Amino acid sequence: MDKMDYRILEILQKDASVGLAELAAQVGLSTTPCWRRIQRLKEDGVIQAQVVLCDPVRLGLGLTAFVTVKAARHDDVWTTRFLDGVMGIPEILEVYRMAGEIDYLLKVVVSDIAGYDRVYKRLIKVAELTDVSSGFVMEVVRHTTVLPLAQVYQPVRPAKT
Repeated sequence: MDKMDYRILEILQKDASVGLAELAAQVGLSTTPCWRRIQRLKEDGVIQAQVVLCDPVRLGLGLTAFVTVKAARHDDVWTTRFLDGVMGIPEILEVYRMAGEIDYLLKVVVSDIAGYDRVYKRLIKVAELTDVSSGFVMEVVRHTTVLPLAQVYQPVRPAKT
């Protein structure tokens, strides 16, 4: 990947609906080379998907909970059962295996506390758990899906002489 690929990604992360001609103009390419770069980024798995981001509150999904889970066991059978179980609960949007005191961190989005309780009751049935703790979001201060690409691509500037 080069600087042009990173610039394309910066633009698409902010608005994936931008037209090819506009994107190409913004990065200083003609449309065909720009399109080829996008296709290569898709084939290489750098671009995983192009999606629409919805406002959960406007859709009646105003409660977000972060749930920490401590596993009862740490073996393949338990892990498979747990992961299969949480993948079957659509309200669990994100699942992270963690290092440290907790084993998993889950992001749950539901309509209200009653909705969360239904998810909780399903969650505790998927596998034996030692502890389940929840924190509820009171305010979203910052939320973005834009990755900080400037951190990973720093072009080498020629030294001043």
